[in-house]
Amino acid sequence: MSFRLDKIVVFGVGLIGGSFALALKKAGAVGQVVGIGRSQATLDEALRLGIIDRIGACDAATLGNADLVLLATPVGQMPALMQAMAPHLGPKTVVTDGGSTKGDVAAAVCQHLPQHLSRFVPAHPIAGAENSGAAAAKADLYAERKVVLTPLKENAPEAVERVRAAWAACGATVHEMAPSRHDQVFAAVSHLPHLLSFALVRDLAQRENREEFFRFAASGFRDFTRIAASHPEMWRDICIANKAALLGELEQYQRQLEELRQALLAGDAAALEAVFAEARTVRRAWAEGKLS
Repeated sequence: MSFRLDKIVVFGVGLIGGSFALALKKAGAVGQVVGIGRSQATLDEALRLGIIDRIGACDAATLGNADLVLLATPVGQMPALMQAMAPHLGPKTVVTDGGSTKGDVAAAVCQHLPQHLSRFVPAHPIAGAENSGAAAAKADLYAERKVVLTPLKENAPEAVERVRAAWAACGATVHEMAPSRHDQVFAAVSHLPHLLSFALVRDLAQRENREEFFRFAASGFRDFTRIAASHPEMWRDICIANKAALLGELEQYQRQLEELRQALLAGDAAALEAVFAEARTVRRAWAEGKLS
């Protein structure tokens, strides 16, 4: 393949970062992968699994000659990482991230990497899973999945193209959005569903007879709450980072629930059926790829 990176550095070698590394390796698109992280055990596991080729540090020796650096950590950790890496980045190194929020990442880049604005291209791979850690990484995680780039106005075209080509080499379909629009959209279709899923599981877990509820929970509960098994720290950071948009979506959802509550109070079967029918039609159309 014509696209190839000699060296990449991945901060956070779990599901997102580890899968990125494995996908590039599988595609023959990278020479060396260096991993950095908080947990020595996770780094050792990533090395053992062949996700990374060596363990590095946030220093000039690791970062200075890297073609691409990926921040694949919870978004709350990124500002401190940006500040730490700022003195060590080479002039040709392109940096990107895999965070689920983009407005906060863009603001942190402006604050902590002002000299590197042209070469930091924010991104969001739409390919999460409820499992985390190096063992969860897989080479085909991004195959035929969407990745959203939210380029900054200061980005150099060649930096955007390098990030785009890297995700394409992973098998992803790459799209572009403005950071603010990204956060509005994903508050509705990702962040709110996670919030609701966590809340439902916690509600049942706090009841005195919770064992009875969970004993009889079946496929509907399993499907709705699968994402409540996701990484708590990561979703804490996402919710706080995107709280304005998320609060707006939560208020909209509460209005929808109130409509259903009023229909139940009134015994209005027709109103309930109309809501269910509309939702069913749209959900099936989306599942069939007619709304994508």
